[in-house]
Amino acid sequence: MPTILNIDNVSKYFDRKIALKNISFQVESGSVFGLLGPNGAGKTTLIRILTQILLPDNGKVIFGDHELSMNDVYKIGYLPEERGLYKKMLIGEQLIYLARIKGLSYKEAKTRLQEWFEKFEIQDWWTKKVEELSKGMQQKVQFIAAIVHEPRFLILDEPLSGLDPVNSELINHEITNLKNKGATVLFSTHRMEQVEEICDSIVLINQGELILKGDLKSVKNRFKENIFEIGFEGVVDEKKIKNQNFEVVEKGNESFKLKSINSISPNEVLVYLLTQDIIITSFKEVLPSLNEIFIKSVTK
Repeated sequence: MPTILNIDNVSKYFDRKIALKNISFQVESGSVFGLLGPNGAGKTTLIRILTQILLPDNGKVIFGDHELSMNDVYKIGYLPEERGLYKKMLIGEQLIYLARIKGLSYKEAKTRLQEWFEKFEIQDWWTKKVEELSKGMQQKVQFIAAIVHEPRFLILDEPLSGLDPVNSELINHEITNLKNKGATVLFSTHRMEQVEEICDSIVLINQGELILKGDLKSVKNRFKENIFEIGFEGVVDEKKIKNQNFEVVEKGNESFKLKSINSISPNEVLVYLLTQDIIITSFKEVLPSLNEIFIKSVTK
């Protein structure tokens, strides 16, 4: 699949402090890509480079088939973590103003915005002021501002912050729709369950350095510990199962977890269990959560 973004050996310094050090990764077109890291890792600095607020001190950013330039801001949408709406301004007027900055005519901006207001069922917000809305409601308005010009590349920084489960699902659904229409999304959040739900690939930055990258499946496989969860009926004798290749690490009334000491394949594990006359009701390999991987990688 072609790439829309190529971060090539990017570094950024503030006085003598290193904000980013030799960061390199690629983002595939039409994907949802997770940009992860603890507070102070360098994520915001990288986002500011992608939005042309800052320039890298070393390295370069390739957008499509050329080096990123100011002209590319019309193809990029950005939802910042620190919201930037004018609290006293009417919402409809404000969104038209922001859409026109992105290159839309007044007529085109109003038509698209009215379609989004209808989709989100917020038609009566057009003449409200931002300060009249809750944080979650403001978030929906800010999301529309970020995508109304139909960007090729969309940067979402904590896009679900302040949203209830219903509205979180609504925004997730629209992110998937944008992806299906060919847009690429850079998704930055501290909520790992959101990343697991929506992202195809990730990078993890810590203290300005890239410490982990890859698609979600390969990242999880890299951190797996060869543990299998087996559901059963009847009675299971732990001593009978345990041998030089396996040990029971957890046991309940209806399931137990078995660790393969010598990295035996799932098929071999299942075949072995069937020879032990166990009535198996379920069998699955236990993969670590992204939250566990995050903590392990950052604290290592």
